[in-house]
Amino acid sequence: MSESPNKLIRLWQELKRRKVFSVVTTYVATAYIIIEVTNNLAVPLRLPDWFLTLELIILVIGLPVIVLLSWIFDITSEGIKKTGSAEEIEIKEIEGKPVKRIFRPSYILNAILIIAVVALAYPKIFKRDNFEILGSKEKISVAVLPFTNLSNDPDQEYFSDGLVDDILDRLCKIRDLDVKSRTSSMRFKNTKLSLKEIANLLSVSAIMEGSVRKFENNVRITVKLINANTDSHLWSETYDKDISDLFSIQSDVAKAVASALKAAITPEMRRLIEKKPTTNMEAYDAYLKGLFYHRKLNREDLEMALKYFEIARDKDPEFALAYVGIGRVWRGLQQMSIVKVSDGAPKAEAAANRALELDSTNSEVHHLLGGIRTWTNWDWKGGEASFRKAIELNPQNADAHSTYSHLLMILGRSEEAMKHIGIALNLDPLNSKIKSFYGVDLLFIRRYDEAVNAFREAMELDPSQGLVINIIPALYFSGKEDEATEMMKKIWTDPNILAAINEGYQKEGFRGAEKNLADILAERSKNIYIAPYIIAYQYALAGEADNSMLWLEKAYEERNANLPYLLVPTFDLLRDNPRFQNLCGRMNLPYK
Repeated sequence: MSESPNKLIRLWQELKRRKVFSVVTTYVATAYIIIEVTNNLAVPLRLPDWFLTLELIILVIGLPVIVLLSWIFDITSEGIKKTGSAEEIEIKEIEGKPVKRIFRPSYILNAILIIAVVALAYPKIFKRDNFEILGSKEKISVAVLPFTNLSNDPDQEYFSDGLVDDILDRLCKIRDLDVKSRTSSMRFKNTKLSLKEIANLLSVSAIMEGSVRKFENNVRITVKLINANTDSHLWSETYDKDISDLFSIQSDVAKAVASALKAAITPEMRRLIEKKPTTNMEAYDAYLKGLFYHRKLNREDLEMALKYFEIARDKDPEFALAYVGIGRVWRGLQQMSIVKVSDGAPKAEAAANRALELDSTNSEVHHLLGGIRTWTNWDWKGGEASFRKAIELNPQNADAHSTYSHLLMILGRSEEAMKHIGIALNLDPLNSKIKSFYGVDLLFIRRYDEAVNAFREAMELDPSQGLVINIIPALYFSGKEDEATEMMKKIWTDPNILAAINEGYQKEGFRGAEKNLADILAERSKNIYIAPYIIAYQYALAGEADNSMLWLEKAYEERNANLPYLLVPTFDLLRDNPRFQNLCGRMNLPYK
């Protein structure tokens, strides 16, 4: 028992005598410096991913080799010689022949290397260029402002907006960065606010701004990254290149920003950042135009968006994002009750499945699939799996977090839902749609006054945003019937409907107004398509349980995309109705 500790002590002494510890310290410190220098030079020298991986492998393999060599050999005044055993050294010293060793510079070298390592690590551990402290869990927050279009052609606006979108998409792949979503940043297009004011509104510590000039097949892009706390420039670059080099410019910008902000990029992140969505620039141009029109979310612009997405697909049949765009348009037309589920769902699903075949690593593909599986197929497990995959691939996908929150509310998992809508609001604080999603989440959990405030904020950001119609039930359930009725009049502007709302309100208040509205919609649905769920919803607000149940059944028959929202307070009058409970059971949803 006593021999084992003695052996360990002798081994420890022998390692020190052979200076193994000193050599290992020197090697590790040198390796660290090499890795840091290479990482800092990777972007300007355009080093490939495999170079950094190979470097790391060589350095790791070199460590045991260095340990072995330091054990076997020593540096003496007579050169490099094999290290003698402890007994040999002891005999020579007894015979009066001390072993000659030259002055060991390793101690000084070790000291220099330790100082160098501390100097390199200090900004990361303590300063991080005035951004978050590395020891905290906070990420470096950054916003990309809309680039200025210097082409003197308003029709090129789609190009500068699309360029920003793609840079944002690449930045979102860097996990150390908290990138504010496009919608919030776009609020500051042509703004007169200072960068510091914008940074405060978006809660970011760094801001990127730039300009774009496109002429025929040439593009000039100027980009600046600014420390929002000090207003100092962290990095800037101007690119004058052929349009075919656009994707390389976008990936270079993302990597340069990461380098300037000391954000780590793994080889996998680098691969995704450098990935080209298409090799056909005409297809890409059509795709950007499709995005431009899709964001306007009205029937005419959605049809224009579909036209350009289909052009992009035809130009490059393997362009995954073109299929994502097509799927989004059809799902949007369906969700907005512009087309029947039977018309829109098959086209949306076919496009989504083709996009998945082409690129299973794209977050937006899985986000689209999550929406289809949830609101079209009523496949709750499949929808959740898709949303979780979208968030796994891009944790900063604000839309994925917000739509996932609604699925969780539909399933009665409100605590999880509020977590995800909170993340979405942090990522995209000035997005009217996400504010409205938040308002609906608050309706689910019966926090009516907060829901009213959320919808008011959404309306201030974008009065035309469709989901703000939910402010009507929020006002009603918070006891503000008069305001709820006035809001009805602002949203339903048809003269005949307005007259019916006024008449109903004068007779029976808010419920009378809702009943008259529901009756008109029900009558009109005989000649034009009006989603049954909308009619059921109005009857429920009117307190007409039987009529509401009748139209809910019709919504079930056509698999209406909004039917899963059965846990909202509007349908509380039906909770104890056996027919309602049966409907929820058929949909595999909780009825309360």
